Parts: sequence; structure tokens; C-alpha cells
Amino acid sequence: MALIVQKFGGTSVGDPEKIKQVAQRVLKKKKEGNQMVVVLSAMSGETNRLTEFAMQMQEIPDLREMDVLLSSGEQVTVSLFAMAVKAYGDDCISYLGDQVKILTDSSHTKARIEFIDTEKITSALGEGKIVVVAGFQGVDSDGNITTLGRGGSDTTAVALAAALQADACEIFTDVEGVYTTDPNICNKAKKIDRISYDEMLELASLGAKVLDIRSVTFAKQYKVPIHVRSTFTETEGTWVVEEDEEMEGRIVSGVTYNKNEARITISGVPDQPGIAAKIFTPISDADIIVDMIIQNQDTGNGLTDMTFTVLRSDYQRTMQLLNSITEKTGANGGIHGSDSITKISIVGVGMRNHSGIASTMFSVLSNEGINISMISTSEIKVSCIIEEKYTELAIRALHDAFELDKDTVPEEESII
Repeated sequence: MALIVQKFGGTSVGDPEKIKQVAQRVLKKKKEGNQMVVVLSAMSGETNRLTEFAMQMQEIPDLREMDVLLSSGEQVTVSLFAMAVKAYGDDCISYLGDQVKILTDSSHTKARIEFIDTEKITSALGEGKIVVVAGFQGVDSDGNITTLGRGGSDTTAVALAAALQADACEIFTDVEGVYTTDPNICNKAKKIDRISYDEMLELASLGAKVLDIRSVTFAKQYKVPIHVRSTFTETEGTWVVEEDEEMEGRIVSGVTYNKNEARITISGVPDQPGIAAKIFTPISDADIIVDMIIQNQDTGNGLTDMTFTVLRSDYQRTMQLLNSITEKTGANGGIHGSDSITKISIVGVGMRNHSGIASTMFSVLSNEGINISMISTSEIKVSCIIEEKYTELAIRALHDAFELDKDTVPEEESII
């Protein structure tokens, strides 16, 4: 008997009929001799609908009350699912985040899980019940309802799998797995059978939307195998697991992109100790996340330029904040930027043992007439900032260059 945690997203439980279909799928798995824990999101579009209601009440909704409001979406789906299972003749019990309980910190709308009490779940499983848990939500030490932010149901599922020491965590979505790139852009995109935690972490952080990055972090820390698959087919999906020798043989596993970034340059910055702290501390204090940072070399006049990226949604706010910051730092060259950029990235654990990967990427983009404005690298990824209008061209060109549609790994000589 295996213990399986299955998570179904909003499109999978978009209406009562789909919830019945999910219940049938879970029951089939249980009849194979497995203990089943199910995590559900709210119905597709429900979180946005509730958010719109909140905006009609307050221009900037109170975060604690937002959590109370948004958590109601999952309460609907888990209760309906439990009813469906009972109607099919089996037993099921639903739990909200504060009933389980999933203890989090007190950061409303973006809480982090600190501890999960598994006693109720284990007891119900022992009684032969299917347990369904509301995703995306928890409770803080003061008893306040909290939510985990967008993608939080993935995190709930993997955290539960870790706490319960489950044999696997299956994440059901509207795609059949993790692909070498976005199949909506590149028709040669190929489903990946197995990918390492590190590769998935990079892909998730760089724009791939299949899994929430926090869920992959949990999976890696507690060695939880994740199976990403489609709700609407029986096709085997993608396993996110520990790295093995076969994965190292693939030089590049995927090409991804993120359009939700903006580039800002501060010119004429005094090149002296402490300037970077004066610029970035106020930005950090405003809860603005800075990604890539490049500082040019002093040309001899004691001044330099500093370029960095932020989320596109934070672009205007950052530009306004910098007006006061630059006055205090003595920067005199002005501030300029663009929110029409894309970060294109290639990812693969095989990069650790192969040279020439970055230069190949640069050459491919150059041959397509695509200018690179910023570059960032790690052991297993290379990222470039380009103009947004070249996104699809860049993805297809890189996918072809690294032959990601082929089963065989290209020879090292062919890509250097």
C-alpha cells in the first residue's frame, strides 16, 4: 500500500462536473490499494472574482481580511469533492488549513509554512477515508487564516507529502508535464520524462509556470518525488526527482522566458563604497525584489552606471522611488529604463561539465539580430535580457540550436 498525495488545480475543478471526474479518478487510484490525500485549488477564476469584490470595498484591501475572503474558494471545492466521493459510495473527509492544521507565519497573502500537524490526516487514513485538504491556506499562531500566495496549492501538496512521508506527490494540471519550452510558442517542444529538482527550481524561478518554486524547494529538501501530469489524460507526465547520470548527459534541458521584468539604469553614480547600499536598501524596504544587477567599470571620472531588473509590476513604483534616492547618492546622469523586455534562459545540469554553452547561446541570438542588454549565469543556467518583441524568435532559435526536440543528446563538439 502506497500513500499518494494528489493536487488538482483550478482548471481541473472548474465546475461540479469536473469535480465529479476528479473524484472518480481519485477513487480509481484508491481501489488500486493506495491511501489517498487530495489537495484542491479554488475553481478556475474564483480567486480573481473574489479579489474584484475586495477592490469594490477598499482601494487597498486589508490583507488579513483578504486571506479570510480568498480562502473561501478552496472551502467550496473540498466540500463538493467530499460529497462527490460519498455519492460514489466511498468515505471522505474535508479539512481546511486551520483544521489540519497547517501552521504558517503571519505574512498575510504570502505566508510560509512552518509546521503541519498530520494527526487528523493519519487517523482518517487509518479509518479507510480519502482525505481532502484545502490548498493555498493555513493558520498562524494567533489563529488567523493565512494564504500562501499564487501557486500556493502546489506548496500545500508537497509540504503535506513531506510531512506524511508520502511515496509520491502528483500535481495534476492542464498540461501533460514539463516541456523543453512553451509548446504554445514552439511546436517542436517536447515533454521531459525526468528532470532534477535543481533544473526545475531554475525553470520555475525563470518563468516556467508548471510548478510553484516553493513547492519544488520543499520537494528537494525532503526528497519528495513530484509527478506533473494532466488531469484530462492517463498519459505519464514528468517526474521531478533527484539528479542522476542520465540527466547530466543532457547539456540543456529547457528554454524558458519571463516577460514580467523591467530594466532600470541609473547613470552617473559615484563609484565609491556604500553607494550600492544607499540605492538598494530603500528598494528592499519597499518590498521590491531586484533580480539581475550590473555595475559598469569606472571610466576614470569617478562615476559609473548601474543597471538592474525588477518585476514589471514594480517598474513605475521603483522609478518614482529612485528620484529621491539618486538625489541622496549624488547620481547626476539620470534614470532611464524599459518595461518591454524579456528574460530568456537556458537550463541544464549538464552545463556543469560542458564548455561553450553560453557562447553558443550568444551566437544564436546574434545570428537572429537579437541584442543582449544583460547577462546572468549560474552553474546550470544562462539568462539574457532582450527586447520583448524578439521573445518567440529567440525561443525557437535556441530550441533548435540545442536540438531539444531530439531524443539523443547532441555531441559536445556540435554545440561549442
